[in-house]
Amino acid sequence: MNLRDIASALTTGKTTPTEHVRSVLAELDALVGTPWENTVAARNDEAALEAAALADEQIAAGNWIGPLHGVAVAVKDNIDVAGFPTRCGSAVLADAPPARRDARVIEKLREAGAVVVAKTHLHEFAYGPTGLINASGAASHPHNPDLISGGSSSGSAVLVARSVVPVALGTDTGCSVRTPAALCGIVGFKPGFGALPEQGVFPLSTTFDHVGLLAADALDASLAWGALPGIAHLRTPVSELRIGRLRGGIWDLSPEFDEAVETACRTLADLGARVVDVELPETDEMLALYPVVTGSEAYETHRAWFEADPDRYQSPTAALLAAQRDRPAYEYIHAARAVARLRHDVVHRLRTVDKLDALITVTTGVRSAPLTSDPVELRAPLLQMCIPFSVLGVPAVSVPAPDGGSSPVGLQIVGLTGGTHGHGSHPAESAAFAVAMAVEASGQP
Repeated sequence: MNLRDIASALTTGKTTPTEHVRSVLAELDALVGTPWENTVAARNDEAALEAAALADEQIAAGNWIGPLHGVAVAVKDNIDVAGFPTRCGSAVLADAPPARRDARVIEKLREAGAVVVAKTHLHEFAYGPTGLINASGAASHPHNPDLISGGSSSGSAVLVARSVVPVALGTDTGCSVRTPAALCGIVGFKPGFGALPEQGVFPLSTTFDHVGLLAADALDASLAWGALPGIAHLRTPVSELRIGRLRGGIWDLSPEFDEAVETACRTLADLGARVVDVELPETDEMLALYPVVTGSEAYETHRAWFEADPDRYQSPTAALLAAQRDRPAYEYIHAARAVARLRHDVVHRLRTVDKLDALITVTTGVRSAPLTSDPVELRAPLLQMCIPFSVLGVPAVSVPAPDGGSSPVGLQIVGLTGGTHGHGSHPAESAAFAVAMAVEASGQP
């Protein structure tokens, strides 16, 4: 169930939006009684069918908007959708009333003609990378219910990986679109900071929060991205790109992960890209700054609720929040200023001194893990390869490595600029997608 096939069927009349949405709703019904039942946090079938009927009329009249028109999408349950409560996977918001209006990114989805069919499971308040922590229980891996899905955009990733919906919205503060995509064998896209609006999205860390997309493959993600109003998405030939393969420190990978990157780099070189080794010496600083900023901003958001009734939070979330209670304000201010400096200095150096258009590494340093795993032990290996690119605010795509098998490896492609050797005029997202699609295509028959 990929986006381009559905869009083709809708535009040629092989199916209608209502038929497509009814089919998706039936797939959601079929999850009841399975290990994936809790991936759906909320539904409003009547509203979905009303939106599909409107799309029927528009397409039948020849007013097709683009590849999302009439297509069913799911939305992470920390993003407001009018008529749905936003519970963020937490008992703290168990009695939340339905949202009165859509988040701005949902308005964009609707402008593109998409039909929201469900809200999805997330790691509580998006504060974790495993998908294990939620008032309704853990999210299971889409193909093995004994494994984790990754998080925090767990339900969105699972529904895409199980081919229930072709596209879903998630959020990514440190890794939360990219990590579940990597573990579930699909594509997760975090655009550049601020590229998609955050109004109406429950915050974790406003310094690092991004809204992102999950899709079956890189081409679908690219089509969905380009279909959103106001997005400048241009084709960038891979042969024009200079790509940095990260080395040193955490970027020196174990043999199985290193081979996945090496294979991708050979493909890119064969296509005419110039691939060079590059170091990111600020990595350790960024990994140290991230929890200070994220933790401080999360505690400020939750302070009143947490101090009034900490027991309503899941215990791992409560422990994360409690650890921030006595942090001095000067630590947060120092960290926030350092992030601003790094966003300017590091990106400038990579673009203009190293003359790079993109970077390549892996998304996580581990594959999926059992549901019985300790979420504290999983935090670092699931987060640390992604955090630097949230700190820098640059776009990043996680794409499955070819021949990843039943336990996939995610390759992370980071966009720096969209043109030739750090000086192109295309958006950085274009370079990230160009590399991701080239890597993905190398594994196609």
